[in-house]
Amino acid sequence: MVKGGTYMYQSEQSQTFVFQDIPRNLSQLKALPEATLSTPFQTAALALAVLYYFEQAPETAFEMLDFLKGPAPATPFEKQFIRERLRGKAYKVPSFFRGAAVENGYTPTVPYSITVTANPYSFPDENWATLYVKSSGADSPRGIKLRKKPSTGQWFLNEIQCLADIR
Repeated sequence: MVKGGTYMYQSEQSQTFVFQDIPRNLSQLKALPEATLSTPFQTAALALAVLYYFEQAPETAFEMLDFLKGPAPATPFEKQFIRERLRGKAYKVPSFFRGAAVENGYTPTVPYSITVTANPYSFPDENWATLYVKSSGADSPRGIKLRKKPSTGQWFLNEIQCLADIR
């Protein structure tokens, strides 16, 4: 629910995003309607779309992540954290998309669909949010922390908390 330009928690809410293709570069990412970053749900969904092909093109993924991070690009520490969580684990990010399962090697259905959910603790104040995504290889949803830039109303990626190992 949007009230006065800020998100107010009413009840558990979720939004599902469908991508015909996963963006493979910054211009493709910026062409997506969600790239306005006007809701934290959009930014969270795009963060996982950006990481989908991380192993094939990590520097391109970091360029796209910097766009999602807005005025504060990824630090060397954040980049190393992502590299360590995803190196040799190309199945991890696809596990968040619909249709991916242990049994099919975490291969999602096409078009690619991801659901982002809020809970009663997702919006501690008007400029911060932690939203959740569900991996088919984990028992509980995993978080993505976002922050709002009041001057533009855009929601930027702050911290990717969803990259722990899965089954």
